[in-house]
Amino acid sequence: MNNTITSTIPITTTTVTQHIVPLRAPAIDIHPNAKWAQNGLTVAGGNGDGNGTNQVSRPQGVFVDDDQTIYVAEYSNHRIVEWKYGAMSGQVVDGGNGWGKSADRLYNPQDVIVDKERDSLIICDTGNQRVVRWPRRNGTSGETIISNTVCTDLTMDENESLYVSGDRVRRYRMGDTKGTVVAGVNGYGRGLDQLASPGYVFVDRNHSVYVSDWINSRVVKWEENTKEGIVVASGQGKGSNLTQLDRPQGVVVDQLGTVYVADQNNNRIVRWPKGATQGSIIIGENGQGE
Repeated sequence: MNNTITSTIPITTTTVTQHIVPLRAPAIDIHPNAKWAQNGLTVAGGNGDGNGTNQVSRPQGVFVDDDQTIYVAEYSNHRIVEWKYGAMSGQVVDGGNGWGKSADRLYNPQDVIVDKERDSLIICDTGNQRVVRWPRRNGTSGETIISNTVCTDLTMDENESLYVSGDRVRRYRMGDTKGTVVAGVNGYGRGLDQLASPGYVFVDRNHSVYVSDWINSRVVKWEENTKEGIVVASGQGKGSNLTQLDRPQGVVVDQLGTVYVADQNNNRIVRWPKGATQGSIIIGENGQGE
């Protein structure tokens, strides 16, 4: 297990004004001719597996704020850690008291996002089957906002609706505790109306939901108020060809509909332009490594 988080820098030959946006913003502008540095920079951890403030242990979800502050959900340390840009160590902002069910503890958290309107963090407290909200600053305990739910990933749209990925993807509007299924309406399976262990979720400005369909090794787009999805990356079974993915994880979509996916078992980041039948490797052409 590689207990570091690395960042790569887009390099373009065209001069553009840089606008830093959160990693999961609904409108991410990436220059169509962008190229990426092939050597990443460690931005969190890098000092082996452990529970020190300069270490991470089984990092899962990552949120990058608009000031490049990084929030990491540490699965094995049951905590959320904030890493300021350029910092050599992080600060525990939620959890960190060992695993447990009480309001001051987390149990195997898998994702975290920032809610700036309320200056809080929203966390997939996966082991406790709940979604919790913690104050971003000086918080000592969290508030459960969704109970008895499978949660592996989450995101929020500009209307402050929360999207939670678990057995399916559900949307929770403000004050809603039951949610509405917006992806995977027919449960587990390979059909276009199904998902199999959905992982990461991305919502664009049109409220289309993109899901990394982990077991099916594909990325599926679900337009708003539809009963079936559209495969936008892979769909050819798991594998290492450029027409395939193998257990995809993180997904981001840019303003042109290009899908960027972390292809977990192939140890690479792949870019799939809108309508393309195969992707191109932008990071990780050299395979697995430390």
